[in-house]
Amino acid sequence: MGKKVVVVGAGPGGLTAGMLLAHNGYDVHIYEKNDYVGGRNGRIELGEFKFDIGPTFLMLPEVLEDIFRFTGRNLNDYLEMKEIEPLYRLRFHGKLDFYPSRDKKYMKDQIEKLFPGDENGYEYYMEKEKVKFERIFNCLKIPYDRFIHFFRPAFLKAIPKLDIGKSLYGKLSEYFKHEEMRIAMTFQSKYLGMSPWNCPGAFTILSYIEHSGGIFHPVGGLNTISEAMARIVKEEGGSIHLSTPVNEVIVENGKAKGVYLENGERIMADYVVINADFAHAMTHIVREENRKKYTDKDLSRRDYSCSTFMLYLGLDKEYDITHHNIIFAKDYRKNVEEIAKTKVISNDPSFYIHNASITDPTLAPKGKSSLYVLVPVPNNSSGIDWDAHKESFRRLVLDKIKEKTELKDIEKYIVVEKVITPLDWEREYGVYKGATFNLSHKLTQMLYFRPHNKFQEFKSCYIVGGGTHPGSGLPTIYESGRISANLILQDGKMGLGYNYFDVFENSFRGGTGRNSSPKKVTL
Repeated sequence: MGKKVVVVGAGPGGLTAGMLLAHNGYDVHIYEKNDYVGGRNGRIELGEFKFDIGPTFLMLPEVLEDIFRFTGRNLNDYLEMKEIEPLYRLRFHGKLDFYPSRDKKYMKDQIEKLFPGDENGYEYYMEKEKVKFERIFNCLKIPYDRFIHFFRPAFLKAIPKLDIGKSLYGKLSEYFKHEEMRIAMTFQSKYLGMSPWNCPGAFTILSYIEHSGGIFHPVGGLNTISEAMARIVKEEGGSIHLSTPVNEVIVENGKAKGVYLENGERIMADYVVINADFAHAMTHIVREENRKKYTDKDLSRRDYSCSTFMLYLGLDKEYDITHHNIIFAKDYRKNVEEIAKTKVISNDPSFYIHNASITDPTLAPKGKSSLYVLVPVPNNSSGIDWDAHKESFRRLVLDKIKEKTELKDIEKYIVVEKVITPLDWEREYGVYKGATFNLSHKLTQMLYFRPHNKFQEFKSCYIVGGGTHPGSGLPTIYESGRISANLILQDGKMGLGYNYFDVFENSFRGGTGRNSSPKKVTL
């Protein structure tokens, strides 16, 4: 048996690192406080209804395919993927519907009808953003442990495409003149928990990723990805300990030596991988004396994403609406400013409805449906007492659903229900300030300036998840797990089939940075 690795948390980043390390001969032990795997990528069951807790969009499935391939497996042997088409329904002003699609002719016809003149801007956008994506995305696949990493050839080549000094909304305004079209291509900043008016212009690639590569749904929900990864960890000889919270990371002589469990047990290890929410982990399982850079005071001053108010509704009815639905506030910019700047509860919030039962019959019995509603709201730095406002805001959200969608009779058919508020995210799910998308993605909190995958504070500790590089969102969280696993393997003079510097050099020469047949490396 190889060196021992303790992973704190069975979220997607920890599971990614765990399966890759276990496959390469490491003795992997994952400790998870909940009785299920996945963290926010887990599942909620309410009677006969099933829901994803958090993520519901899967993009860039090739990232996931790579990770499974690195363990000698085929993703399709573990998951059944369905592509969602159209991508989603966007509703403006409570009545104007736009259905973005990968079908370029259908897209251009829609745009010409709804937003005349912007169809040419769309074609130009797709052409320009393809180049931008190819240059930027490979830069997210490697660690930025030292400032000198900014001077690698591929990153220098990507700099002109970063649109430094421009906001996401400002950059998209160069392509589109209609306000609705600009919003349709910038609302994706919500995946980062940011306002499109403040989100860096580099993130124009988010909508390109959707429009070029598509959006996917694994049968059973995105939580099944975590379950499949956990299965592989076990197949490779790793262990997953559920309902086993970690109390503290053991640090001795500037090096992580293991963890103390909540039950008092001392687990020693050669490496510790932290997969818990970053700021929550720092303030709860790492003593402040071991955190010179990330003190409690420093963490509180950092910029965090918005939060979300969640409704999980088991309905005794099926609704014929699309899989993904985004319903915009009448004054979208005002709504965004209320979330990110003034941090107050909106009277007219935007919201998202996930009607996955129309695609996936495994989520609810025939004739019934599992409906997921997400409303972006301020994080807990707002001081809002969600215990006091929970019921009134729930009432507002249901009224807006009835007012702005076809679900006029929704309340008659609610069989079971669960609500998660920003306070619940913090208290029950361990999310710092309830910021469900973690640290914000402003430029001063990206790449080298984001917590490093190889933790700076003490040795033999690695960070995965949305709070480290490359950032939040499932594909980048998977990449964080792969980066950290590779750093551990490199510490042991091994690697996942390629060297990260080779990825840069390959991308600089115009390649994809992916090997066709990575080798299994064993001790």
